[in-house]
Amino acid sequence: MISQTVPFRWQTAAFAVTVTLALLPACPAPAQTQPQPEAQPELQTELWDGQRAMAVIGDLLRFTPRSMETAGHQQTIDYIKAELAKTLDKTKADPVILQRWVFRNDGKPFAMTNIIARFAPSNPRRVIVATHFDSIVKAYRDAKTPDAPMPGANNSSSGVAVLLETARVLSLLPAPPVGIDFVFFDGEEGSKSLGAGDPEFAPIGSPYFAGHLRDFYPSTKPEKAAVFDMVCDRDLHLKPDPSSIDSAGTEVKKFWEIGIKTAPSSFDTKPLPYAMSDDHSALAAAGIPSFLVIDFEYEPFYNTTQDTLDKCSAKSLEAVGRTLLQYLYAP
Repeated sequence: MISQTVPFRWQTAAFAVTVTLALLPACPAPAQTQPQPEAQPELQTELWDGQRAMAVIGDLLRFTPRSMETAGHQQTIDYIKAELAKTLDKTKADPVILQRWVFRNDGKPFAMTNIIARFAPSNPRRVIVATHFDSIVKAYRDAKTPDAPMPGANNSSSGVAVLLETARVLSLLPAPPVGIDFVFFDGEEGSKSLGAGDPEFAPIGSPYFAGHLRDFYPSTKPEKAAVFDMVCDRDLHLKPDPSSIDSAGTEVKKFWEIGIKTAPSSFDTKPLPYAMSDDHSALAAAGIPSFLVIDFEYEPFYNTTQDTLDKCSAKSLEAVGRTLLQYLYAP
């Protein structure tokens, strides 16, 4: 995950996401009562279980460190694949797709894997829901033990938990109006697995995926993409990111409006004062309206040994997951 040490496109334009209630004038009843369309059943957002999502984070922490070229990295890939396979069997979706390639940096090869699971693959309307699964290799910001492994409960595991729990719930519900591609990016923390602790940091997996869109979308690009990172903080305050507003302002507004209705204490309409560069950036550059959902205000735990399960909250995860669920079914 990037910090402010990485160059950003700073935004100066003011933006505010507002929720407005329109007052409609009363209309006289028609002379004859017309048959009304059958009401759609209410979406069962309570199926999205924060405790289940917390259990996913706990499972992932057993594989620490999950950075590239570690045993935990492959264990994480195997875990995500196995969890998705349980869900895909219920939905008769395509099998889990492993997008593999070799990334080279300073002459060193890195075996890379993006994980893709496609729901309703025959639906021509596609939406990407994404996160990253790799973690940084060591807690470089830790004052006492900067060389110790960084657990990454919030920074990497929380996004995986949101996607896996959302996939599970979708398998229990009628299909949404769009087909959904869950994408788990590798190498978001860069080739040195230090994120912003590396001055030459750059994500790897999302640019590779964006550069090979035709492998999955030969004729039409996805309508939009939502990326999740650092979303389990017990004191969750999600603010719109200026770069996301630039890329997908309408979708940011829609997502935050749903979030405010669902969990008003977790969503803040005031945008961040700086633009974030994350996995949504590569998708936006490829022409897909993309936005990031992140609570970057995670001090003093960010990239330290204290980024542990006790800093996460089932309530925060439900705020994000249940908002996402409604967003995917929204017109």
